[in-house]
This record gives sequence, structure tokens and C-alpha cells, in this order.
Amino acid sequence: MAGWADQAGFLAGIDDAARRELEALKPMHVPQRTTLFRPGDAAQAFVILLSGRIGVYLTGRNGRELLLYSVTPGETCVQTTLGVLGGALYTGEAVAESDLVAVMVPPALVERLIANSVGFRHFVFKAFADRLGDLMFVLEQVAFVKVEQRLAHALLERADGDGRVALTHQELAVVIGTAREVVSRRLEALASKGVVENERGEIRIIDRGEVSRMAKAGDG
Repeated sequence: MAGWADQAGFLAGIDDAARRELEALKPMHVPQRTTLFRPGDAAQAFVILLSGRIGVYLTGRNGRELLLYSVTPGETCVQTTLGVLGGALYTGEAVAESDLVAVMVPPALVERLIANSVGFRHFVFKAFADRLGDLMFVLEQVAFVKVEQRLAHALLERADGDGRVALTHQELAVVIGTAREVVSRRLEALASKGVVENERGEIRIIDRGEVSRMAKAGDG
């Protein structure tokens, strides 16, 4: 019977010896909204996410939150990698945005696999490089992209098949790095034009074409 590592396609490149060591670890279930780490915590394990989504947030001195990045299966957390390999303490906060299934790999095993398994080493450092690229994208978005375009990107990225975005105005503000009042004003303006509908605890996209146009405005 195939184990969890065999079913995780993103681990296809690791060798059999590394796979056996990982398979000895049991996946754990984490409920939605669980806080996984806070600023000042030390990394206890390297997380291999099998299902679900984790949000990693940074809180400024003014109390405003910013979503640094999300972690989905096949991706890793920069802060956890730095903590496990370099001993750095967490500076952000990670929250389970949905129910999770994850494997917690002890730091000693991570170091051994990186030293002995080319495939595992490639997985860790490629995922780390990809995540750094995501962080640069967030920096570019907050510094140079208009709020309307960031909002449109976030709506399209988080919408389900029916166009529903299960986020409050405050949660959307955190995702795009602005104030709740700014998001509320933009959404009210879009609702008045029939582009979206503001519902309790969520937003519904009515005119996906217009939201897509907004997301592309300024590109190129």
C-alpha cells in the first residue's frame, strides 16, 4: 500500500532511503484557525503540508497585519526553513486557513536528509527559492501596485467556482496590505456598479470579466 510520501507528488524526486525515513512519521490533523507559531517562537519541526492552506502574517508596529504568503501542499514556509536550519526565531504568525493534514519532520532528521539525499535537498531549497520569489512579489505589490488591482487579484485568487470569496473586509485588507476602510470603500463602489455583491462574511463576484480587467490594469 502506498504511503503518504508516495501520494505526495511533490516528493517524487526523493530516493527510497529518504522516503522510508519520512514514511515513519505519521501525518497529523490540524483544525482550521489553529495558530501554528507566533513571533519569538523557535521552530520545532519542518512542516510538509499534505492538504489545506496556511497563512503567514506579519504585524506592524501600528497593529496592521499583512499576509506575507500562503503555504499549500508542495510549498514550504521560509520562516520555518530558516528556523530549522539556522536557528532563527519566528517573526511572523502562521494560522491554519483551513483544516490541515501535515507531517512534522524533526530538525535532526531534516539536517540528515539534506546531507544524504539529493532529492530531498533539492525539494527543500527549490521550495525555499520559490517562496523568496513570492515574498518579492508581495513587496512589489504593496510598494508599486494600486489597491484596486491588488484587490481584484485577491478576489480572483480566493473565489470559488460560484464566485464567492469567503473573506471579510478586514481579512481582505490583511491579504492585500491596506486598511479595512480602504477595502470597504472599494467594494462598496464595485457593488454600486454591479461588479460584486457584499454579503455577510463574504463577497460574491458578479462580473468576473470586469474584475479580471481590473486585475490586469497597469500590467505591461
